Amino acid sequence: MMKRTIMGLAAASVLASTAGAASAGCLGGAVVGGVGGHFVHHPVLGAVGGCIVGHHMAVVHKRQMRAQRMATYGH
Repeated sequence: MMKRTIMGLAAASVLASTAGAASAGCLGGAVVGGVGGHFVHHPVLGAVGGCIVGHHMAVVHKRQMRAQRMATYGH
């Protein structure tokens, strides 16, 4: 039990210390992944996976918005 608590706190501190621009989507994905992972007894792995997926989705969304803006305004 203590080991899980320490690992959870370590993961939370790593997520909290990442740069804002580089971690777009990571924190929200980590929360969702951690909760989902909790139900299958792997919250840390869920949080890491959620961070990766959340960041990827944020990058894809940013690219789509940039492409839409370029198509609309031509800049």
